[in-house]
Amino acid sequence: VQLQASGGGLVQPGGSLRLSCAASGSVFSINGMGWFRQVPGKEREVVAAIKWSGGRTFHADSVKGRFTISRDNAKNTLNLQMNSLKPEDTAVYYCAAGRVGGLGRTTNEYDFWGQGTLVTVSS
Repeated sequence: VQLQASGGGLVQPGGSLRLSCAASGSVFSINGMGWFRQVPGKEREVVAAIKWSGGRTFHADSVKGRFTISRDNAKNTLNLQMNSLKPEDTAVYYCAAGRVGGLGRTTNEYDFWGQGTLVTVSS
């Protein structure tokens, strides 16, 4: 499975961005996908996760009510709508896909990773 993330950029506090992650290859093997983020000197942390079949979701407390994860099975695309962005949301965002489980909240539950896209929230 190959993952290609896009949509990062510079946005002012309170603004919105939409990240997308296109999956290709053996997509049929995916059971769950997620978005993680990482800042220098810190561990990669989960932002949101979704089961590929059924669409159950998980959102971290820090983004609940502001971010929404979704997937388009027909297009093999994972999305993250980010609203009311805060400076502390600044990070490199990674999409990930896992073959087992679903709604994984740790990095070792995922088998495939995208290249990361930088989100900067600043005035």
